[in-house]
Amino acid sequence: MAFEGLSSKLQTVFKKLSGKGKLNEKDVKEAMREVKLALLEADVNFTVVKGFVNAVTERAVGAEVLESLTPGQQVIKIVNEEMTKLMGGTNAKVEFGSQTPSVILLAGLQGAGKTTMAGKLAAYLSKQYGKSPLLVACDIYRPAAIKQLQVVGEKVGVPVFERGQNDPVETAKLSIEYARRNLKDLVIIDTAGRLHIDGDMMAEIAAVKEAVNPSEILLVIDAMTGQDAVNVAKAFNETLELTGVIVTKLDGDTRGGAALSVKAVTGKPIKFSGTGEKLTDIEPFHPDRMASRILGMGDVLTLIEKAQTAFDEKKAVELEAKLRKDEFTLEDYLDQFEQMKNMGSMQDILGMIPGMDASKLGNVEIDEKQMARTQAIIRAMTPQERRRPDILNASRRKRIACGSGTSIQEVNRLLNQYEASRKMMKQLTNMGKGGKFRKGKKRFPFGF
Repeated sequence: MAFEGLSSKLQTVFKKLSGKGKLNEKDVKEAMREVKLALLEADVNFTVVKGFVNAVTERAVGAEVLESLTPGQQVIKIVNEEMTKLMGGTNAKVEFGSQTPSVILLAGLQGAGKTTMAGKLAAYLSKQYGKSPLLVACDIYRPAAIKQLQVVGEKVGVPVFERGQNDPVETAKLSIEYARRNLKDLVIIDTAGRLHIDGDMMAEIAAVKEAVNPSEILLVIDAMTGQDAVNVAKAFNETLELTGVIVTKLDGDTRGGAALSVKAVTGKPIKFSGTGEKLTDIEPFHPDRMASRILGMGDVLTLIEKAQTAFDEKKAVELEAKLRKDEFTLEDYLDQFEQMKNMGSMQDILGMIPGMDASKLGNVEIDEKQMARTQAIIRAMTPQERRRPDILNASRRKRIACGSGTSIQEVNRLLNQYEASRKMMKQLTNMGKGGKFRKGKKRFPFGF
């Protein structure tokens, strides 16, 4: 999980501070030394770390903290504010410009995830902004790069413009004309990457930029490359004048140094982050929310947004009616599991809950495969069995266990969990009859 190591170390530092009734300048400086080490171990750029620690220390040794009734909390508040500022302050919106179609040019090294991110971005902007995108294949060097973009495009339902191994600059030009003829109002260009920065690569992408006049030039960087990602960002920015950055594989990097360094080094905001392998795993980057996650304060706003996106409101209304009539079946239970999976991994969801430090769960594993086994068990049942679990006698349960590749014990465990969930949700739904849980237009998952 992103920033796991850094988050754990910082929370340990702040726990020590919070345990003291009063702080002196020595306490603050000792804490800042530990913060500095934690940031360097997270692969944050040294110059960035130095500036950040100096800024926090200067504020933290002032009367604002030392004379506060809760000095530890004041220091945490300052660190939160400075970290938010470090990553850009506020969410940087995507710019579409005044021309039609709008053009987004994606740049980056090979392996950063540009092609997949092109598909994720197309799907996200189509859903959130109502855009009609066109993907353009301008990577003519990497084997199967064009085919990969076509596969990604097919999965997200977005057409791909390609001209084989022909000149990528000419391909980019022709894609704009194609988009206009076919009423596409957004063009996303996937350019070639290399294993390292070279002159030919930079000259070609600069020529593509001149040919299409993009409203956004977004650099795709791999969070797991740490400070190398920052050096790449500097080089691309000098050639292309980037408008923003997309950080991929943020879910797989426990350090997160690139995300904390890139804005300070290049002056360009992080606009999106890739948070998983699925084509829906893309989020707008909110510096304040990310700072809160790193400091263990959670990210309730993103959690709510994920829930509202993943859960179908119409289904929630139908589910509530079923619960009131005591008609909640295993089919409904399966549907809830599938909607939960759309929110992302349970580790990420836990990281958004205030006060939850996933690294402190010790030996407790969040088994994502367990959800798959639950689905397999329910799908091994007949429609009648899903709707009437009361008919599941010993022989039926044995058949279901064999059909799902599980054990009778797992089938029994699932049925017990289903029954407990059904009773709990019915109780909560009945409590909400007076409107206690439904004061706004939005409904929460599971209908209550």
